[in-house]
Amino acid sequence: MPPRRPRVPTLAPTLAPTPTPTPTPTLARRLGDDLLAALRAQANPDNVAGMARYGISTVGTLGVTVASLRALAKGLRREHRDPALRHHVAERLWRSGVHEARVLATIVDAPPLVDRAQAERWIRDVDSWDVCDGLCNNLLDASPVAWELARDWPAREETFARRAGLVLLATRATHDRSATDARFIELLPACEAVADDERSLVKKAVSWALRGVGKRSQGLRRAALASAARLAGRESRSARWIASDVTRELTKPEGVARLVARVARAKARVKTRRRPRTPRAP
Repeated sequence: MPPRRPRVPTLAPTLAPTPTPTPTPTLARRLGDDLLAALRAQANPDNVAGMARYGISTVGTLGVTVASLRALAKGLRREHRDPALRHHVAERLWRSGVHEARVLATIVDAPPLVDRAQAERWIRDVDSWDVCDGLCNNLLDASPVAWELARDWPAREETFARRAGLVLLATRATHDRSATDARFIELLPACEAVADDERSLVKKAVSWALRGVGKRSQGLRRAALASAARLAGRESRSARWIASDVTRELTKPEGVARLVARVARAKARVKTRRRPRTPRAP
């Protein structure tokens, strides 16, 4: 009897991966409208009056707290994880013109999907410092264009574009651990160039940027203090105020001690990562 042939196992057909559905404008519009309805349901005129005392615009403002905005954003992210969908919802919220909806848009949007065109479009609509700072802290700081905007926007004449560029420099100093000191030093002249701007929102942002950079490392602390020293010799009240504010903050003993400790911890982490592993015994 001839030997039997070995049985060849039958392979199941390989199924093509199911493509991720493109978020429909209808769904994004419905989610955006639901969020707008939730915001209007929480409107509080008393809060609007309180916000006005802090220089926040009352145009289109409902008086919804930031805590409530973050709760709504958390719910949206939990139910809809698709960044593209949230990006479309954010656009819907921003275009509504509602103050709190725009702040919410900066929280729910997906930073990797933000480009220069969107940043330019949104900054033109900003009419309040809290929306400006929320746009920078919540969204643009983690976007691919953060450094580009920090370099270009301080030279702009518009109040909120200039402020946003300076705020982004401060937030980059806090969050971008991979950036070299040289990258920040090359942007310090941009801060000095607008230090004579007497607009309160601008001069405070210049101080914020210099202080943020100066708290990053010992070398940057010296560079920021040198900038402050140059500003102290100017005639404008704005430049002298910035110089005083930056110098006072960066020379506080407790602040210097925190910086020294933080630098030491960072060096220890690098040393630990570079330490060769002990080979295991066979």
